[in-house]
Amino acid sequence: MNLFGRLFGTNTPPPQPSIRFGRFTDSNRSTEREEAFDAALRDFDKENYLSAYVSFFNYLLDEEEQNVRVREERGELHFEFFQGSKKITGFANDRKLYAEAKIAKAKSLQSSFMRRLLEVNYELKYSRFTLSPDNEITIVFDTYTSDGSPYKLYAALKELATHADKHDDILVDEFEALEITDLNIRRVLPDWEKKVKYDYIQQEIRATFNEIDTGKLNTDQYPVAVTYLLLHLCYKLDYLTKPEGYMMEVLEHIHRIAFAQDGKNASQKNLALRKEFQKLLDRQQEKFFHEMYEVSATFGTTPPIDHQNVAILIDQELPNMRWYADHGYEHIAVAVPGFIIGRALFNFALPPPDKALFNLLMQIMEADYFNSLGFEPLVVKAVFNEKNIRQSIRQLVGRYKNEFPKFRPDVKKLVFSSMPDFSESFLLMVRELDLAKV
Repeated sequence: MNLFGRLFGTNTPPPQPSIRFGRFTDSNRSTEREEAFDAALRDFDKENYLSAYVSFFNYLLDEEEQNVRVREERGELHFEFFQGSKKITGFANDRKLYAEAKIAKAKSLQSSFMRRLLEVNYELKYSRFTLSPDNEITIVFDTYTSDGSPYKLYAALKELATHADKHDDILVDEFEALEITDLNIRRVLPDWEKKVKYDYIQQEIRATFNEIDTGKLNTDQYPVAVTYLLLHLCYKLDYLTKPEGYMMEVLEHIHRIAFAQDGKNASQKNLALRKEFQKLLDRQQEKFFHEMYEVSATFGTTPPIDHQNVAILIDQELPNMRWYADHGYEHIAVAVPGFIIGRALFNFALPPPDKALFNLLMQIMEADYFNSLGFEPLVVKAVFNEKNIRQSIRQLVGRYKNEFPKFRPDVKKLVFSSMPDFSESFLLMVRELDLAKV
């Protein structure tokens, strides 16, 4: 702390690393963007198609993401936008709109990946995978302008963009005949950051397996405890490492297995989940590094929920941690609130104050990882930095006070005696928030 900070208490925390966590969401759009969509609808009804499309892409534009570029040339609108590592390009005129994204280049044509894409085409509603004369796999959407309302464009371009981003790394990883093409990266991660993330992935999977195999709790008798541990692991790896490609698909598959209505009991599902995590343990470091980068996005893939539903998620699961905490099973007790916040961040677009507080709780629960990335320490050697934690919460209040004037977390209710007690008290504090807008 500098001299003036010590004398007058005006010292501010050091700047935090510009590292992103969690999945992109487009649910909290500004008033200006909503007005742009309304303008697009009005112009489309008047058959002013190009004007409607200009307003539509203004609706998609996120200044922070720098995700959309549009230009008009000789009576034709040319556009490009980004979804993950893929760039979607296209044009629109008075007759039609066309959009495409390049997925991969085929070194040789093989029935294996062509059959896969044909099967995916049957699932698509608006777009389709095609093969260019240069043997580039491309996903395409086109429509006559008279049939291309802003509502249809949003659904169609979202389908095209999300499938383009999902399939590029997966296809190249699975089929040797394919190679990456047209990769668009917002930030190349330095090697030290990749190593921190890779080590964290390996360390946390092994630690979870060790707790299941050698911990005090009889996991055969209490299989739900194992499920908490494995899903907490799944969701925190997804949120904290922001995986692309293969690892992202493995984590999504773990989530699907856990909640599939397939008649399997908890023990059977746990075995299936472990097999998926084992794939990540067995994967080469270089392949992880290849998929570690930051990208821009246009479409979120998670539906929005309000604070009332966040409170319901807390009510549904948080009481289950108390038995584990009271009987000395600390790792499992902490996994329950970890599961709550991880599942919420994985599945939903949360109100900004809820998301920010959940990120803060994640930073406290996974303190060693955040410290390794260069963030201000909030927990050091299992000792809470109570002052910095409270200050971090007050900063969030200042950030959101204009939009959420009743956002006042009661920090007096926080309990710093242990990580289970703290995480429980933190979620109870979140549950009682009033996030009514102006």
